[in-house]
Amino acid sequence: MHENSRRSESNASAASKTSASPASSSAAISAIKYAHQAEKLSYVAHEKDPDGPGTAIHAHYVTPQDPIIVMSDGGRLPGVPLAEAEKLNTLKEATDGEPADVIEDASPVDKSRDGSRPEAPKNGATIQKSGEGSLRKAMPSSRTNPLFPPLPLYGPSSITRDIQCWTFRTTSFFLSIGFLGIIVLGSAFTSIPLMCQHIWLRITFRDPDARRPFYEEEKKLTRVRKEDARNWKRQRSRRNSKPKIDDKEDEAGRGEFIPTEGGPDPVICDVGYYARRVGLDMEEFKVQTEDGFIITLWHVYNPREFTPLSPAERAARGPDVFTGEPPSRPISSSQKPKFPVLMMHGLLQSSGAYCTNDDNSLAFYLCKAGYDVWLGNNRCGFKPEHTLLSYADPRMWAWNIRQMGVMDLPALISRVLSETGFEKLGLIAHSQGTTQTFVALAKEQRPDLGDKLTVFCALAPAAYAGPLIGKAYFKFMRAISPALFRIIFGIHAFIPFMLTMHTLIPGRLFGAMGYRVFSFLFDWTDDRWDRGLRDRMFQFAPVYVSAESMRWWLGRECFAKQKCILSTREEGHQEDAEDEMEEYYHRSSSQNHNETQPPSPHPTRPRRMSEARRKHERKPKGSTAWYDSHAPPFALWVAGSDDLGREPHVRVVHTRIIEEYEHLDVIWAMDCIEKVGREVKEVIWRTCDVRDNVRVPRGCEEGRGEQRQL
Repeated sequence: MHENSRRSESNASAASKTSASPASSSAAISAIKYAHQAEKLSYVAHEKDPDGPGTAIHAHYVTPQDPIIVMSDGGRLPGVPLAEAEKLNTLKEATDGEPADVIEDASPVDKSRDGSRPEAPKNGATIQKSGEGSLRKAMPSSRTNPLFPPLPLYGPSSITRDIQCWTFRTTSFFLSIGFLGIIVLGSAFTSIPLMCQHIWLRITFRDPDARRPFYEEEKKLTRVRKEDARNWKRQRSRRNSKPKIDDKEDEAGRGEFIPTEGGPDPVICDVGYYARRVGLDMEEFKVQTEDGFIITLWHVYNPREFTPLSPAERAARGPDVFTGEPPSRPISSSQKPKFPVLMMHGLLQSSGAYCTNDDNSLAFYLCKAGYDVWLGNNRCGFKPEHTLLSYADPRMWAWNIRQMGVMDLPALISRVLSETGFEKLGLIAHSQGTTQTFVALAKEQRPDLGDKLTVFCALAPAAYAGPLIGKAYFKFMRAISPALFRIIFGIHAFIPFMLTMHTLIPGRLFGAMGYRVFSFLFDWTDDRWDRGLRDRMFQFAPVYVSAESMRWWLGRECFAKQKCILSTREEGHQEDAEDEMEEYYHRSSSQNHNETQPPSPHPTRPRRMSEARRKHERKPKGSTAWYDSHAPPFALWVAGSDDLGREPHVRVVHTRIIEEYEHLDVIWAMDCIEKVGREVKEVIWRTCDVRDNVRVPRGCEEGRGEQRQL
């Protein structure tokens, strides 16, 4: 009996081992494949990382199209192609033996406000892992948007990859400098006629600047700046000779905003310096994006109201956004707070572009008017930083406008809301800043971001391609293949030699050269700018941007080809046809209502038209819209009309078309405060959802008791 029992147990054990063998073999194969895939996406190669902190463990999807790679120590790397991210997560599931529909979340970011789990994105699965609990699988989209083709995949450092990188860096160094040299020579050549005209007018005893639209105002401001410089020198001398109490009494009589810098303008790249020249100041915050970049956020404030935070309090907090973390600075209970405003810059610029016109600077004007002004800067900027990657690593530069919108903008908004304690803010963006916002708010990206904004003020919005891309040098960039583009411009920063020149050339000379080059490239003029401040304006440009970002703007695959930031040319033609069909049906209905139509000699034709109309009506007009109900109110200041007619969820609460303005005039023109700044101030106030709980901006008092009508 016992022998038979032992024999049965032995047979059962053998049978169990036999049946488990295929499963064990499959798991082992999956584990091997997972290890290879993880090494392919890791921060460092396995042989250089024996303890494994830099080893990839899974992909976390910020959106269904935007995966980031999470290391075993919690570090994050920028996104990789969707197929590679999905493969890593699928193999991890098979290796861990987890159910196909339940895995663990990488971060609490994906939780909804009420603590419930978010709805899984459609068309695929995303796999994410941590100790936070389990989520339903949210597969990535099975299709890559043609406007955002996959970025190149660079693995951890190896001999092959390093040789590839140095090859691209070598070729791009010489070829991109050659390209830049052609641009500089072109700008110099086209300046010759203007220089000859200028000399001729001087010889004939005429003032070449007399035809400028703000000639008298410029002369007056030049005299004022010279007088201010002399007064500053006298005040400094008096401060050194008089008792401190007299100095304080003197300052007390000079108003609310007391300059703490003055004298001749040294023309430097320093927002804090120019803020102090108008009685304000600036503190710099570090912000970490969800894919590990460290970006800068500048807070402009009145030094009589704020005490700067310590460097530790202004440091980056971590990659998670909208966590509800309290402000670093205690909120004063003695007076109402100011409503926060975030400002985003344009292409190849920093947000210092909002701070170059003294009191006529848009950032300083809004701050003195009574808003809490924050200036956001995109990744890399003047100093590329990442939690893991270095400047030489090509993964540091594998990003374009999509990552700016999906990663940088939410991180900046999250930090501003956290530091101010508000639930929403007003967003102002110029040029490329509007593009990244349009991308971020799209219903396929991060539409919930719209719930954090009271209004989106778009200055010179860049949504559609203009005639500039038809110029010869831009045509060249569009004509070459992606491979040749990378040979010429590299796989790192776009023409970094420009930044080298910025550090070597004196400010005034660099400003003059920068203006001539930008004017040559984009046909912009300084007619409406204060020419005495023009050199200062170009101290905050250019900044580091990735070659991939410029390829998105100018290469053959993306914006320059599709002529739009969120729809392809084919989709645009389809929308135009639908609009024409809608207009035709409307016109036909009006005619049928007002006229008695004779019987049709072709009875089948009305039937076909009726069927076509029913088919058309089954597809609602908003089906191809970019935005959903989360979209905030839009306010536009443009030099031409924008087509937002297919956006049923977008409320355009303000539109101003300034025909005489050029692209940069909305932030640099001498009358930009009158034509743009005051309207921006009023629009932000009218759309503010907490007007009873914040300070009323100057000039908006008359609207305090009105009901919100926008």
